[in-house]
Amino acid sequence: MVKKRGITTDLYIWSLLRIALGVIFLWAFLDKLFGLQFTTKPENAWLLGVSPTYGFLSAATKGPFSEIYKSLAGAALIDWLFMIGLLLIGLALILGIGIKIAGYSGALLMFLMYLVILPPEHNPIFDEHIIYALVLIGLTYVKSGHILGFGEYWSNTKLVKQYRFLE
Repeated sequence: MVKKRGITTDLYIWSLLRIALGVIFLWAFLDKLFGLQFTTKPENAWLLGVSPTYGFLSAATKGPFSEIYKSLAGAALIDWLFMIGLLLIGLALILGIGIKIAGYSGALLMFLMYLVILPPEHNPIFDEHIIYALVLIGLTYVKSGHILGFGEYWSNTKLVKQYRFLE
């Protein structure tokens, strides 16, 4: 760990992880919203009225929770919660604000998505959803938003000083 003016190398690494995960969440939102041809074809864009959750929840679902998830596939409330979650988690992580809420809600989203595909395809226990969830939880314990982000300013606002869970 290299220390320079009170900032450690590991904090920069956590900050870069935070930003990278934020871009992953924000990109998923934009791709599903506009159909940018990465995982979502243009004709399947949410803006055209196509459900962003239907395909995953109806086709990829397997395991003990499959019937629950299949019943949620394409539900408007689930679509809105999913898309708002992707957007807000992504923006919070990129900007370095609200990291606690973004970290815990992102970890919850990843865990719920992990439950959709039980057991995982490439490993009997872990997949990228669990790794992302662990990193997101790790972000809640370090001040990564203070480096390469607006976290320090955010933490010093009257609102966040009164409600520390917003940090």
